[in-house]
Amino acid sequence: MTIRTLDALGDVAGARVFVRADLNVPLHDGVVGDDTRIAAMVPTARELLERGARLVVASHLGRPKGTVVEDLRLAPVGRVLAERLGTRVTTLDEVTPDTLPNDDVVLLENLRFDPGEEANDVTFAGALAEYADAYVDDAFGAVHRAHASVAALPELLLASGRRAVAGRLVQREVDVLGRLLHDPARPFVAILGGAKVSDKLGVIASLTERVDALVIGGAMAFTLIAAEGGKVGASLLEQDRLDDVKSALTAARERGVTVHLPSDVVAAPAIEAAAPTDVVAAEAVPEGLMGLDIGPATIAAFTDALAGAGSILWNGPMGVFELEPFAAGTRAVAHACAESGAFTVVGGGDSLAAITREGLAGAFDHLSTGGGASLEFLEGRSLPGLAILEDDA
Repeated sequence: MTIRTLDALGDVAGARVFVRADLNVPLHDGVVGDDTRIAAMVPTARELLERGARLVVASHLGRPKGTVVEDLRLAPVGRVLAERLGTRVTTLDEVTPDTLPNDDVVLLENLRFDPGEEANDVTFAGALAEYADAYVDDAFGAVHRAHASVAALPELLLASGRRAVAGRLVQREVDVLGRLLHDPARPFVAILGGAKVSDKLGVIASLTERVDALVIGGAMAFTLIAAEGGKVGASLLEQDRLDDVKSALTAARERGVTVHLPSDVVAAPAIEAAAPTDVVAAEAVPEGLMGLDIGPATIAAFTDALAGAGSILWNGPMGVFELEPFAAGTRAVAHACAESGAFTVVGGGDSLAAITREGLAGAFDHLSTGGGASLEFLEGRSLPGLAILEDDA
Protein backbone atom coordinates (compact mmCIF):
# COMPACT_ATOMS: atom_id res chain seq x y z
CA MET A 1 0.00 0.00 0.00
CA THR A 2 1.05 3.60 -0.52
CA ILE A 3 0.34 6.09 2.24
CA ARG A 4 0.80 9.83 2.53
CA THR A 5 3.86 10.71 4.61
CA LEU A 6 5.53 13.79 6.07
CA ASP A 7 6.85 14.49 2.57
CA ALA A 8 3.27 15.35 1.55
CA LEU A 9 2.57 17.53 4.55
CA GLY A 10 3.83 20.75 2.99
CA ASP A 11 4.70 23.91 4.91
CA VAL A 12 3.93 23.60 8.62
CA ALA A 13 5.87 26.60 9.92
CA GLY A 14 3.78 28.09 12.70
CA ALA A 15 1.10 25.41 12.32
CA ARG A 16 -0.24 23.32 15.15
CA VAL A 17 0.27 19.66 14.22
CA PHE A 18 -1.62 16.94 16.10
CA VAL A 19 0.72 13.95 16.49
CA ARG A 20 -0.96 10.69 17.45
CA ALA A 21 1.86 8.77 19.13
CA ASP A 22 2.02 5.38 20.80
CA LEU A 23 3.40 6.18 24.24
CA ASN A 24 1.79 3.15 25.85
CA VAL A 25 4.83 2.24 27.93
CA PRO A 26 5.17 0.24 31.15
CA LEU A 27 5.06 2.34 34.33
CA HIS A 28 6.40 1.15 37.67
CA ASP A 29 5.69 3.41 40.65
CA GLY A 30 5.40 6.41 38.35
CA VAL A 31 8.62 5.63 36.46
CA VAL A 32 8.80 4.57 32.79
CA GLY A 33 10.14 1.03 32.69
CA ASP A 34 10.96 0.89 28.96
CA ASP A 35 11.08 3.99 26.76
CA THR A 36 11.41 2.17 23.41
CA ARG A 37 8.09 3.51 22.11
CA ILE A 38 8.88 7.04 23.25
CA ALA A 39 12.23 6.95 21.46
CA ALA A 40 10.57 5.56 18.33
CA MET A 41 8.45 8.68 17.74
CA VAL A 42 11.27 11.16 18.38
CA PRO A 43 12.47 11.32 14.72
CA THR A 44 9.01 12.43 13.56
CA ALA A 45 8.68 14.96 16.38
CA ARG A 46 12.12 16.41 15.73
CA GLU A 47 11.50 16.72 12.00
CA LEU A 48 8.25 18.58 12.59
CA LEU A 49 9.87 20.91 15.13
CA GLU A 50 12.73 21.62 12.74
CA ARG A 51 10.12 22.54 10.11
CA GLY A 52 8.67 25.10 12.50
CA ALA A 53 5.56 23.26 13.69
CA ARG A 54 4.09 23.35 17.18
CA LEU A 55 3.15 19.88 18.35
CA VAL A 56 0.09 18.60 20.16
CA VAL A 57 1.07 15.06 21.11
CA ALA A 58 -1.61 12.55 22.14
CA SER A 59 -1.51 8.92 23.21
CA HIS A 60 -3.33 6.27 25.21
CA LEU A 61 -1.79 4.50 28.18
CA GLY A 62 -3.15 1.25 29.57
CA ARG A 63 -6.86 0.45 29.79
CA PRO A 64 -8.61 2.98 32.02
CA LYS A 65 -11.93 2.26 30.25
CA GLY A 66 -13.11 5.85 29.88
CA THR A 67 -12.39 7.00 33.43
CA VAL A 68 -9.52 8.84 35.08
CA VAL A 69 -7.03 6.43 36.66
CA GLU A 70 -4.34 8.29 38.57
CA ASP A 71 -1.69 5.63 37.96
CA LEU A 72 -2.21 5.96 34.19
CA ARG A 73 -1.56 9.68 33.84
CA LEU A 74 0.97 10.66 31.18
CA ALA A 75 3.11 12.98 33.33
CA PRO A 76 5.96 10.44 33.71
CA VAL A 77 5.88 9.86 29.96
CA GLY A 78 6.08 13.61 29.35
CA ARG A 79 9.24 13.83 31.41
CA VAL A 80 10.96 11.11 29.39
CA LEU A 81 9.74 12.60 26.11
CA ALA A 82 11.29 15.93 27.10
CA GLU A 83 14.59 14.20 27.81
CA ARG A 84 14.52 12.35 24.51
CA LEU A 85 13.60 15.46 22.50
CA GLY A 86 15.94 17.73 24.42
CA THR A 87 13.22 20.34 24.74
CA ARG A 88 10.45 21.37 27.08
CA VAL A 89 7.23 19.34 26.97
CA THR A 90 4.15 20.85 28.61
CA THR A 91 2.11 17.95 29.96
CA LEU A 92 -1.57 18.70 30.55
CA ASP A 93 -3.87 17.02 33.05
CA GLU A 94 -6.90 17.16 30.74
CA VAL A 95 -7.69 15.32 27.53
CA THR A 96 -9.66 18.15 25.91
CA PRO A 97 -8.80 21.44 27.67
CA ASP A 98 -10.69 24.58 26.68
CA THR A 99 -7.44 26.22 25.55
CA LEU A 100 -3.92 25.06 24.83
CA PRO A 101 -0.74 26.81 25.95
CA ASN A 102 1.17 28.36 23.09
CA ASP A 103 4.16 26.06 23.60
CA ASP A 104 6.21 24.12 21.08
CA VAL A 105 5.30 20.69 22.47
CA VAL A 106 2.11 20.01 24.39
CA LEU A 107 1.19 16.51 25.61
CA LEU A 108 -2.51 15.87 26.19
CA GLU A 109 -3.67 13.66 29.04
CA ASN A 110 -4.34 9.96 28.41
CA LEU A 111 -6.85 9.75 25.54
CA ARG A 112 -8.58 6.73 27.03
CA PHE A 113 -9.66 8.74 30.07
CA ASP A 114 -12.46 9.89 27.75
CA PRO A 115 -14.93 7.16 26.69
CA GLY A 116 -15.19 8.83 23.30
CA GLU A 117 -11.74 7.60 22.31
CA GLU A 118 -12.45 3.88 22.19
CA ALA A 119 -15.99 4.51 20.94
CA ASN A 120 -14.59 6.35 17.89
CA ASP A 121 -16.96 9.14 18.88
CA VAL A 122 -17.23 11.94 16.32
CA THR A 123 -17.98 14.57 18.97
CA PHE A 124 -14.81 13.67 20.87
CA ALA A 125 -12.87 13.65 17.60
CA GLY A 126 -14.29 17.10 16.85
CA ALA A 127 -12.95 18.40 20.16
CA LEU A 128 -9.49 17.08 19.28
CA ALA A 129 -9.76 18.57 15.79
CA GLU A 130 -9.91 22.04 17.35
CA TYR A 131 -6.24 21.61 18.23
CA ALA A 132 -5.07 20.63 14.75
CA ASP A 133 -4.06 22.47 11.62
CA ALA A 134 -2.72 19.13 10.41
CA TYR A 135 -2.56 15.54 11.62
CA VAL A 136 0.31 13.04 11.78
CA ASP A 137 -0.20 9.42 12.83
CA ASP A 138 3.00 7.95 14.26
CA ALA A 139 1.27 5.32 16.42
CA PHE A 140 1.66 2.10 14.46
CA GLY A 141 0.69 0.11 17.53
CA ALA A 142 -2.79 1.65 17.36
CA VAL A 143 -3.51 1.73 13.61
CA HIS A 144 -5.63 -1.44 13.84
CA ARG A 145 -8.00 0.24 16.30
CA ALA A 146 -11.04 2.19 15.04
CA HIS A 147 -10.62 4.76 17.80
CA ALA A 148 -11.38 8.47 17.61
CA SER A 149 -7.79 9.73 17.49
CA VAL A 150 -6.90 7.12 14.85
CA ALA A 151 -9.95 7.05 12.57
CA ALA A 152 -12.62 9.70 13.18
CA LEU A 153 -10.17 12.55 13.78
CA PRO A 154 -8.16 12.32 10.54
CA GLU A 155 -11.40 11.75 8.63
CA LEU A 156 -12.82 14.99 10.05
CA LEU A 157 -9.65 16.90 9.25
CA LEU A 158 -9.49 15.65 5.68
CA ALA A 159 -13.16 16.50 5.16
CA SER A 160 -12.41 20.07 6.24
CA GLY A 161 -9.45 20.43 3.89
CA ARG A 162 -6.74 19.90 6.46
CA ARG A 163 -3.90 17.43 5.98
CA ALA A 164 -3.47 13.96 7.47
CA VAL A 165 -0.31 11.91 6.91
CA ALA A 166 1.82 9.16 8.44
CA GLY A 167 4.89 9.88 10.53
CA ARG A 168 8.27 8.30 9.90
CA LEU A 169 7.64 5.43 12.33
CA VAL A 170 4.41 4.37 10.63
CA GLN A 171 6.04 4.87 7.22
CA ARG A 172 8.92 2.58 8.17
CA GLU A 173 6.58 -0.09 9.55
CA VAL A 174 4.50 -0.14 6.37
CA ASP A 175 7.62 -0.27 4.18
CA VAL A 176 9.28 -3.10 6.11
CA LEU A 177 6.19 -5.25 6.66
CA GLY A 178 5.13 -4.65 3.07
CA ARG A 179 8.53 -5.92 1.95
CA LEU A 180 7.99 -9.12 3.93
CA LEU A 181 4.55 -9.55 2.41
CA HIS A 182 5.49 -8.94 -1.19
CA ASP A 183 9.24 -9.25 -1.79
CA PRO A 184 11.07 -11.10 1.00
CA ALA A 185 14.59 -12.44 0.62
CA ARG A 186 14.36 -16.23 0.48
CA PRO A 187 14.11 -18.50 2.33
CA PHE A 188 11.53 -16.62 4.40
CA VAL A 189 11.10 -18.10 7.88
CA ALA A 190 8.41 -16.96 10.33
CA ILE A 191 8.76 -17.72 14.05
CA LEU A 192 5.56 -17.62 16.06
CA GLY A 193 5.25 -18.07 19.80
CA GLY A 194 3.23 -16.89 22.74
CA ALA A 195 0.30 -18.31 24.62
CA LYS A 196 -2.75 -18.78 22.40
CA VAL A 197 -2.83 -20.15 18.88
CA SER A 198 -6.30 -18.59 18.44
CA ASP A 199 -4.63 -15.17 18.46
CA LYS A 200 -2.49 -16.16 15.50
CA LEU A 201 -4.57 -18.46 13.33
CA GLY A 202 -5.22 -15.65 10.87
CA VAL A 203 -1.56 -14.75 10.51
CA ILE A 204 -0.63 -18.43 10.19
CA ALA A 205 -3.06 -18.75 7.28
CA SER A 206 -1.69 -15.61 5.65
CA LEU A 207 1.97 -16.47 6.18
CA THR A 208 1.43 -19.98 4.86
CA GLU A 209 0.96 -18.39 1.44
CA ARG A 210 4.22 -16.45 1.71
CA VAL A 211 6.82 -18.19 3.85
CA ASP A 212 9.09 -21.15 3.18
CA ALA A 213 9.06 -22.33 6.79
CA LEU A 214 7.09 -21.83 10.00
CA VAL A 215 8.82 -22.24 13.36
CA ILE A 216 6.26 -22.52 16.16
CA GLY A 217 7.01 -22.52 19.88
CA GLY A 218 5.53 -21.21 23.09
CA ALA A 219 2.36 -22.50 24.67
CA MET A 220 0.51 -22.12 21.38
CA ALA A 221 2.50 -25.05 20.00
CA PHE A 222 0.69 -27.52 22.26
CA THR A 223 -2.62 -27.07 20.46
CA LEU A 224 -0.84 -27.91 17.20
CA ILE A 225 0.89 -30.90 18.79
CA ALA A 226 -2.43 -32.13 20.21
CA ALA A 227 -4.08 -31.71 16.80
CA GLU A 228 -1.56 -34.22 15.47
CA GLY A 229 -2.32 -36.74 18.20
CA GLY A 230 0.21 -35.72 20.84
CA LYS A 231 -0.39 -35.86 24.59
CA VAL A 232 0.37 -32.50 26.17
CA GLY A 233 -0.33 -33.14 29.87
CA ALA A 234 -1.35 -29.99 31.72
CA SER A 235 0.05 -27.68 29.04
CA LEU A 236 -2.13 -24.89 27.71
CA LEU A 237 -4.52 -26.40 25.18
CA GLU A 238 -7.28 -24.73 23.18
CA GLN A 239 -9.52 -27.74 22.68
CA ASP A 240 -12.03 -25.81 20.58
CA ARG A 241 -9.33 -24.92 18.04
CA LEU A 242 -8.07 -28.39 17.22
CA ASP A 243 -9.94 -28.69 13.91
CA ASP A 244 -8.88 -25.19 12.83
CA VAL A 245 -5.27 -25.94 13.68
CA LYS A 246 -5.33 -29.26 11.84
CA SER A 247 -6.67 -27.50 8.73
CA ALA A 248 -3.97 -24.82 9.00
CA LEU A 249 -1.21 -27.44 9.25
CA THR A 250 -2.60 -29.37 6.29
CA ALA A 251 -2.79 -26.21 4.16
CA ALA A 252 0.77 -25.25 5.05
CA ARG A 253 2.20 -28.61 4.11
CA GLU A 254 0.19 -28.79 0.90
CA ARG A 255 1.83 -25.51 -0.12
CA GLY A 256 5.27 -26.93 0.59
CA VAL A 257 5.84 -24.95 3.77
CA THR A 258 8.07 -26.72 6.29
CA VAL A 259 6.47 -26.61 9.75
CA HIS A 260 8.85 -26.92 12.70
CA LEU A 261 7.17 -27.89 15.98
CA PRO A 262 8.91 -28.63 19.29
CA SER A 263 10.23 -32.18 19.69
CA ASP A 264 11.06 -31.73 23.37
CA VAL A 265 10.07 -29.25 26.07
CA VAL A 266 11.07 -28.17 29.55
CA ALA A 267 8.16 -29.21 31.75
CA ALA A 268 7.18 -28.40 35.34
CA PRO A 269 4.15 -28.85 37.58
CA ALA A 270 3.72 -25.08 38.06
CA ILE A 271 4.76 -21.76 36.54
CA GLU A 272 7.26 -21.03 39.30
CA ALA A 273 10.99 -20.42 39.20
CA ALA A 274 11.54 -22.92 42.02
CA ALA A 275 9.40 -25.67 40.49
CA PRO A 276 11.23 -28.92 39.62
CA THR A 277 11.80 -29.27 35.87
CA ASP A 278 12.29 -32.11 33.44
CA VAL A 279 12.95 -32.33 29.72
CA VAL A 280 10.27 -34.49 28.09
CA ALA A 281 9.04 -35.33 24.60
CA ALA A 282 6.74 -32.57 23.36
CA GLU A 283 4.14 -35.10 22.17
CA ALA A 284 4.24 -37.08 25.43
CA VAL A 285 4.08 -34.59 28.29
CA PRO A 286 3.20 -36.51 31.48
CA GLU A 287 -0.06 -35.78 33.25
CA GLY A 288 0.35 -33.05 35.85
CA LEU A 289 3.24 -31.39 34.01
CA MET A 290 3.06 -28.45 31.63
CA GLY A 291 5.51 -27.50 28.92
CA LEU A 292 6.97 -24.07 29.74
CA ASP A 293 9.88 -23.78 27.28
CA ILE A 294 11.30 -25.56 24.27
CA GLY A 295 13.92 -28.18 25.06
CA PRO A 296 17.56 -28.55 23.93
CA ALA A 297 16.82 -30.75 20.90
CA THR A 298 14.21 -28.25 19.72
CA ILE A 299 16.61 -25.36 20.27
CA ALA A 300 19.14 -27.11 18.03
CA ALA A 301 16.53 -27.81 15.33
CA PHE A 302 15.13 -24.28 15.41
CA THR A 303 18.63 -22.79 15.26
CA ASP A 304 19.40 -24.90 12.18
CA ALA A 305 16.14 -23.78 10.55
CA LEU A 306 17.12 -20.13 11.00
CA ALA A 307 20.77 -20.42 9.98
CA GLY A 308 20.20 -20.24 6.23
CA ALA A 309 17.24 -17.86 6.17
CA GLY A 310 17.09 -14.82 3.92
CA SER A 311 14.28 -13.15 5.89
CA ILE A 312 13.05 -13.81 9.43
CA LEU A 313 9.89 -12.56 11.09
CA TRP A 314 9.63 -13.26 14.83
CA ASN A 315 6.56 -12.67 16.99
CA GLY A 316 6.19 -14.31 20.38
CA PRO A 317 8.47 -16.00 22.94
CA MET A 318 9.28 -19.70 23.07
CA GLY A 319 8.32 -20.08 26.72
CA VAL A 320 7.80 -18.31 30.03
CA PHE A 321 11.02 -16.39 29.48
CA GLU A 322 10.41 -14.08 32.43
CA LEU A 323 11.46 -16.98 34.69
CA GLU A 324 15.05 -18.13 34.25
CA PRO A 325 14.35 -21.89 34.21
CA PHE A 326 12.16 -21.34 31.14
CA ALA A 327 14.17 -18.65 29.33
CA ALA A 328 16.71 -20.68 27.38
CA GLY A 329 14.53 -21.24 24.32
CA THR A 330 13.63 -17.60 23.78
CA ARG A 331 17.24 -16.59 24.44
CA ALA A 332 18.54 -19.10 21.90
CA VAL A 333 16.09 -17.98 19.22
CA ALA A 334 17.06 -14.34 19.80
CA HIS A 335 20.73 -15.16 19.28
CA ALA A 336 20.02 -17.40 16.29
CA CYS A 337 18.10 -14.59 14.59
CA ALA A 338 20.80 -12.04 15.37
CA GLU A 339 23.55 -14.29 14.00
CA SER A 340 21.66 -15.54 10.94
CA GLY A 341 22.65 -12.89 8.41
CA ALA A 342 18.98 -12.65 7.38
CA PHE A 343 16.83 -9.54 7.15
CA THR A 344 15.32 -9.73 10.63
CA VAL A 345 12.07 -8.24 11.88
CA VAL A 346 10.79 -8.73 15.41
CA GLY A 347 7.42 -7.64 16.79
CA GLY A 348 5.38 -8.07 19.94
CA GLY A 349 6.19 -6.75 23.38
CA ASP A 350 7.51 -10.01 24.80
CA SER A 351 9.87 -10.66 21.88
CA LEU A 352 11.14 -7.09 22.04
CA ALA A 353 11.68 -7.41 25.78
CA ALA A 354 13.63 -10.61 25.25
CA ILE A 355 16.05 -9.19 22.72
CA THR A 356 16.48 -6.03 24.77
CA ARG A 357 17.32 -8.16 27.80
CA GLU A 358 19.95 -9.96 25.71
CA GLY A 359 21.40 -6.68 24.43
CA LEU A 360 20.61 -7.69 20.85
CA ALA A 361 18.30 -4.88 19.73
CA GLY A 362 20.98 -3.42 17.47
CA ALA A 363 21.45 -6.75 15.71
CA PHE A 364 17.93 -6.75 14.25
CA ASP A 365 17.00 -4.87 11.09
CA HIS A 366 13.61 -3.72 12.34
CA LEU A 367 11.90 -3.65 15.73
CA SER A 368 8.17 -3.36 15.16
CA THR A 369 6.40 -1.31 17.82
CA GLY A 370 2.99 -2.79 17.03
CA GLY A 371 2.53 -6.43 17.94
CA GLY A 372 -1.19 -6.76 17.20
CA ALA A 373 -1.07 -4.21 14.39
CA SER A 374 1.84 -5.93 12.68
CA LEU A 375 0.07 -9.29 12.80
CA GLU A 376 -3.14 -7.84 11.36
CA PHE A 377 -1.14 -6.06 8.66
CA LEU A 378 0.53 -9.36 7.74
CA GLU A 379 -2.90 -11.01 7.60
CA GLY A 380 -3.74 -8.54 4.85
CA ARG A 381 -6.50 -6.82 6.80
CA SER A 382 -7.54 -3.23 6.14
CA LEU A 383 -6.42 -1.27 9.21
CA PRO A 384 -8.48 1.85 10.02
CA GLY A 385 -5.53 4.06 10.85
CA LEU A 386 -3.76 3.22 7.60
CA ALA A 387 -6.78 3.16 5.31
CA ILE A 388 -7.49 6.83 6.06
CA LEU A 389 -3.88 7.70 5.10
CA GLU A 390 -3.79 5.84 1.80
CA ASP A 391 -2.53 7.87 -1.11
CA ASP A 392 -5.23 7.95 -3.77
CA ALA A 393 -2.99 9.59 -6.35
